Amino acid sequence: MLTIGQLAAYAGVTVRAVRHYHQIGLLPEPERDASGYRKYDASAVVTLIKIRTLADAGVPRAQIGPMLEADPATLAETVKRIDGHLSNEIDRLTASRKQISQLAAGDGLVLPPEVVAYLDRLRAIGTSERMLAGERDGWIVLAARWPGKVIEWIPDKIAQLEDPRVVRLYQVLSALMETEGLDDPLVVEAVDLMVELAESAEAAGDLYPYETGDDTPFALLDDLADVADERAERMRELMRERGWDGWLRTRRV
Repeated sequence: MLTIGQLAAYAGVTVRAVRHYHQIGLLPEPERDASGYRKYDASAVVTLIKIRTLADAGVPRAQIGPMLEADPATLAETVKRIDGHLSNEIDRLTASRKQISQLAAGDGLVLPPEVVAYLDRLRAIGTSERMLAGERDGWIVLAARWPGKVIEWIPDKIAQLEDPRVVRLYQVLSALMETEGLDDPLVVEAVDLMVELAESAEAAGDLYPYETGDDTPFALLDDLADVADERAERMRELMRERGWDGWLRTRRV
């Protein structure tokens, strides 16, 4: 006959665990002897080892009791069902681990490699990290809606960086985000550059390269810009005064 401490040690659990199993009805609690101590027999050892084994295998505690009392056929079916559940859980955790590991990839967590490469090019021409954060959020919106199309658009976006006016625009916008005031001369310079680029694209017949039939994501981009800097709306007003509107997809008003 064993004391509760001896039983726990034999089965490889803690005394606290044994008492918990008593409380939830998994392990019958023996009568106390004349000295007031509980004494456990061999059947308690066997039962406790079964409980520990099932718990270690990930079986929910609510199912351990029925499994201890099940006949062989029912036990086999229950084990099969639990194994399927554990297999699904393993797949879920494996996918979670993959996502967690991708956190180290930075932009690559939520964007295609082609877009990440474009963001790296923007960084190389002197675009500020704050400006890049806004650019990144914009591409996240677009990639969520058109994962295939954004990849098709990237070569054109990279080619645009060969134009010194585009490079200057990113540099001006980056500098602008570090200042305050609606009357900052950089606001006017940025508008001048955007209008000039739009007029050049119109003359070349390449004004609307991003036709999709869905304006919602582009409206979201405008909203992102308005949130990022209070002067974004002012810039759009100035552009509209000169006959243009929009950010990624500039259009004639």
